[in-house]
Amino acid sequence: MTIWLLAILVLASVAALGYQQGAIRASITFFGIILAALLAPLAGKIFKPLLGLFGMTNPVWLWVLPPLFGFILVLALVKLVAFFVHQKVDVYYKYKAGDLRLSLFERLNDRLGACVGLLNGVAYLVLITFVIHAFSYWTVQMASTDTDPKTVRLLNTLGRDLESTGMARVAKAIDPMSEAFYETADLTGLLYQNSLLEARLLRYPGLLTLGEKPEFQTLGQDAAFAEMRLKGASINEVLEQPSAKAVFANPELLKEIWATIQPDLKDLRAFLETGKSAKYDGEKLLGRWRFDSSGSMLAYRRLKPGIAGTEANRIRVWMHERFGKAVIVAAPDKMVALKDVSELKLQPGQATPPNPRTLKGTWKADGLDYEFDLEGGTERRNAKFEGRFLILAGDGISIAFAKED
Repeated sequence: MTIWLLAILVLASVAALGYQQGAIRASITFFGIILAALLAPLAGKIFKPLLGLFGMTNPVWLWVLPPLFGFILVLALVKLVAFFVHQKVDVYYKYKAGDLRLSLFERLNDRLGACVGLLNGVAYLVLITFVIHAFSYWTVQMASTDTDPKTVRLLNTLGRDLESTGMARVAKAIDPMSEAFYETADLTGLLYQNSLLEARLLRYPGLLTLGEKPEFQTLGQDAAFAEMRLKGASINEVLEQPSAKAVFANPELLKEIWATIQPDLKDLRAFLETGKSAKYDGEKLLGRWRFDSSGSMLAYRRLKPGIAGTEANRIRVWMHERFGKAVIVAAPDKMVALKDVSELKLQPGQATPPNPRTLKGTWKADGLDYEFDLEGGTERRNAKFEGRFLILAGDGISIAFAKED
């Protein structure tokens, strides 16, 4: 219903404007609308640095406003041309054509102007339906509660009406947005409506390197953010959280995120839905691996099969104290991080080190084994698979890690 009200309002107002301006200005404006729509992205490039000079950093507005201003600029220039053409013709009929011809011209100009204005209204309506479709495709999927702003709720209503009335086909007919735009919206909606999937998102191999950045580490440790997500807070409330704002208000970081996920959009969605990645599952090492006490004891018993039960319990406690929080992160770009890992040396009588280290570097496959080149080559570690465990070799001891599901 709302979309028809909008259509009537647009068509009636622009037809009335065409009647008031006349056929000449309305006709040139029609071609101006088409030209402005085609040149809006190009003309908008003029305004992007200007918006930055005025302190605008919000990436959404920096994406939306430049093409809008570009459209207005081109249309304004065309309307200016239309005004001067109309003035030339109007002067001729007023001062050179005689009263009868002036009267006939004014009548034709007004009535034909209303008809052409109606055509302009159709052009504006088509562009408006595209804008509604593109934005509501995102906002409908992230609709949460009645706390959403009224403008967002109105946009969602218009978007649903576009689909129910079939007007969405009109928007799609002129839609220049890439498939990735809508795939990203689907992915964002899936994550927003299923907050528990965020844990799986952090385990996607293609995002592991990004996940090690301080902004994402802080976001992952923010209990208030996690609580808001579980409670289904609105998108505005979520983005106002300081840890979230540090990510979404950073244009360079957002560009890096987009460059990372764009090639993997389909695979990432499949991973979120099934836990399987067709692109990365071929490399067993990729992922996050956590210290596994039982696997580590199995590895230790292989080294010392005759160990007594009391000694085994003591070693188990010692391992848990030193490596209980240890994590290995291995990413597709050959990045590897050993986090909260103490010295890999069997010293069961030594006190637990107060500050386990985090080592970063690169990994490479060496046959069936792996070599970790850490801290610029100053340290090296070897690892291999034994069943489902990743075994990190040390001096007289091997530590087992199990992959996060």
